[in-house]
Amino acid sequence: MQPKISLEQWRALVTVVEAGGYAQAAEALHKTQSSVSYLVGKLEFLLDLKVFEIEGRKARLTANGQLLYRRAKALLEESERIESAAATLAAGWEPELRLAVEIIFPTWMLLNTFARFAEQAPGTRLQLHETVLGGTDEALLQHRVHLAINSHVPPGFSGETLLTMKAMAVASADHPLHRLGRQINYDDLRQHRQIVVRDTARQTPRESGGWMGSEQRWTVSNKATAITAVTMGLGFAWYPEEMIRGELQSGALKPLPMRDGADRQVPLYLIVTDGDAAGPATCLMADILREEVRVQCRAHGHVYPGDAAPQT
Repeated sequence: MQPKISLEQWRALVTVVEAGGYAQAAEALHKTQSSVSYLVGKLEFLLDLKVFEIEGRKARLTANGQLLYRRAKALLEESERIESAAATLAAGWEPELRLAVEIIFPTWMLLNTFARFAEQAPGTRLQLHETVLGGTDEALLQHRVHLAINSHVPPGFSGETLLTMKAMAVASADHPLHRLGRQINYDDLRQHRQIVVRDTARQTPRESGGWMGSEQRWTVSNKATAITAVTMGLGFAWYPEEMIRGELQSGALKPLPMRDGADRQVPLYLIVTDGDAAGPATCLMADILREEVRVQCRAHGHVYPGDAAPQT
């Protein structure tokens, strides 16, 4: 069956909706207003379906139009992904590789990976998005990145366990919580300021992936500020052990003696946004990430997920 409607017509429909009218759509599409009206009108005629209804001086989507708009938007996004995949295949190596990485992944391990990648693919630019919570999801769902490291796998994607980290509650050595001289419970934590990092999601931010029971809360925009605030005694926080390895070794931060839930296991997943269209640079980066994590896990006596016996 040959489609009746062209991509140009679907694009005209979507642009009229998102631009807010025919005149604005014409400007966005670099067409005349009459040509945009013709494209949408022909679409309605060929489908024998009313997409817009006029209210005053504005065109409003009908119920059927709303369904067609959503489907058309998905169709256009898929066509763009197909063209992007074709361009990647034609170019061989991707000129740019974009990654979204949860800030709890150890920075030093990520930079080791980048250094090894640069030796084998010096012509590929790297663009790193350091993300928090829903920000990683958005980068994947909007196909803004080729590769992601996330604390869960969003619906519609497949991922593999890359690393499981141990998170703990910590504070500076002279923080009042350490001076209690006993095991700490969650009621104790509620009496003190908690330092958290803001979710980087633009559309659907989430509060936190962990315990957020303290009303005395400071929210900052990056992990360096958060860690510095905690080392200065301005509050406590939950951090993966590897994220604050240096501060723990120097004594700038100490684990809080929690009575329950002292350690929390936080899995991190490696997710390729579009496995079928992944270029050689994306595949190389994924391989180096796996190898770097494997080497570091073995060096520090941790179990690498890929070494675990398969489940039966």
